[in-house]
Amino acid sequence: MPVVMARDLEEIASSSEDEEAVSQEDHPCIMWTGGCRRIPVLVFHAEAILTKDNNIRVIGERYHLSYKIVRTDSRLVRSILTAHGFHEVHPSSTDYNLMWTGSHLKPFLLRTLSEAQKVNHFPRSYELTRKDRLYKNIIRMQHTHGFKAFHILPQTFLLPAEYAEFCNSYSKDRGPWIVKPVASSRGRGVYLINNPNQISLEENILVSRYINNPLLIDDFKFDVRLYVLVTSYDPLVIYLYEEGLARFATVRYDQGAKNIRNQFMHLTNYSVNKKSGDYVSCDDPEVEDYGNKWSMSAMLRYLKQEGRDTTALMAHVEDLIIKTIISAELAIATACKTFVPHRSSCFG
Repeated sequence: MPVVMARDLEEIASSSEDEEAVSQEDHPCIMWTGGCRRIPVLVFHAEAILTKDNNIRVIGERYHLSYKIVRTDSRLVRSILTAHGFHEVHPSSTDYNLMWTGSHLKPFLLRTLSEAQKVNHFPRSYELTRKDRLYKNIIRMQHTHGFKAFHILPQTFLLPAEYAEFCNSYSKDRGPWIVKPVASSRGRGVYLINNPNQISLEENILVSRYINNPLLIDDFKFDVRLYVLVTSYDPLVIYLYEEGLARFATVRYDQGAKNIRNQFMHLTNYSVNKKSGDYVSCDDPEVEDYGNKWSMSAMLRYLKQEGRDTTALMAHVEDLIIKTIISAELAIATACKTFVPHRSSCFG
């Protein structure tokens, strides 16, 4: 969890009173950075939740670091911050170092952030998280840089605005197609169709050509959940966590049209498949390749044993991540310059 509270620690480190206590301190929660290694960065350790090590808590307690959680539960975030000596303040408090929020901040709140305060959202991050905005951003990049350079999503249409174009494409290739709400998650409202008449046009939706011959493991569809962190859009700084999850459907895949409505076959979302009687959970953290959730490492090992070039695969994945974020970079970077007074205030 690479959130940093560098400004607070730097100010304390520069004072003569605490110089000896903090300067170049050999502490597991402090990493010294910068040209002269004078900028302290706070490092979080996940195991602190279990060990409850008082030495881990000392930095947060010594410098009275605080956080608030707004419009979300985030029990894990609360636990790890508490384990590092942070104290929680009321959601309405303005005296905090870290705000963890489940929704976007209004511009007037972003403008009030001090240099020592961090928030886990960039302004206009919906340019990435809303399916309609992301689709339009990628299409814009295709027009600007060429279709081949940004051919990173299946053929897609935004309905009802592009309904005529969709019907024209459908007449040439009948599908199947997959329909998704533009601002939903966890598989809600997602379904497959093989006829335009099956689509409701009462709200904005995306319809994409369905990948009918997906890569399977033991005849099951799967997807990969990766953890990507952006700490800056100017300059653009992206981190990809080395581990991830592979999530499996609970019904073996069959291309037959009779199965088109079977969500347990076609969707891999945990929120969908946990309702299946065939869902298998694994409670042993040492077992990575059992049940309906594997570690990404286990998935890659399996594919490598099957003769797949996993190095090339991950290179393609990294390329996809970079191009996806670049497609929204201009809008988000512009919003940061407009609303956020300090470059290091946001991450997400």
